[in-house]
Amino acid sequence: MLIGYVRVSKSDGSQVLDLQKDALKEADVEEIRIYEDLASGRKDDRPGLKNCLKALQPGNTLVIWKLDRLGRDLKHLIHLVEDLKSKNIGLKVLAGAGAQLDTTTPNGKMIFGLFAVLAEFERELIVERTRAGLAAARARGRKGGRPRKMDKATLNMAMAAMADHKSIATDVAKRLGITTTTLYMYVNGDGTPKEAGSKLLN
Repeated sequence: MLIGYVRVSKSDGSQVLDLQKDALKEADVEEIRIYEDLASGRKDDRPGLKNCLKALQPGNTLVIWKLDRLGRDLKHLIHLVEDLKSKNIGLKVLAGAGAQLDTTTPNGKMIFGLFAVLAEFERELIVERTRAGLAAARARGRKGGRPRKMDKATLNMAMAAMADHKSIATDVAKRLGITTTTLYMYVNGDGTPKEAGSKLLN
């Protein structure tokens, strides 16, 4: 079964889905099986894509107009394609840089394999960068992990620092090893404690 997905980047009517829908229909995708989104690929929530991915079953083929209609970015695209492969779902691209990509064919399966290689390459890079970052932090005397939570001693120092009108919140938070969000959760800009700060002190 062929299932289609189409998307335009704006929901203000300046772009239309007709071009993509017509291309999918010409590729034998039934209109009732075409899911759509009027959203930015990078930031906006895409309920159409979520529903499309839920509808796909093993043996189905996802048909899209261009690769950039599917993924938010290369990382997201690679993960989506890898997920499709693991579920035995094909992918067919009709135009653009991925034109004529059809993973239900022998050549297309080879491309699927390339996406898997790229996904593994990305994971290895992330692991390598994380290790390098932690090693560099240890060399500077810092340990990896999340910023520490607020305690009484830290709160008292934060209040004293923020009481100085020349203090900059981001600098204070950095010196204390907490986030600016955490700082403002407990302390006002003038150094007085907020409700959470008062509770901690008491």
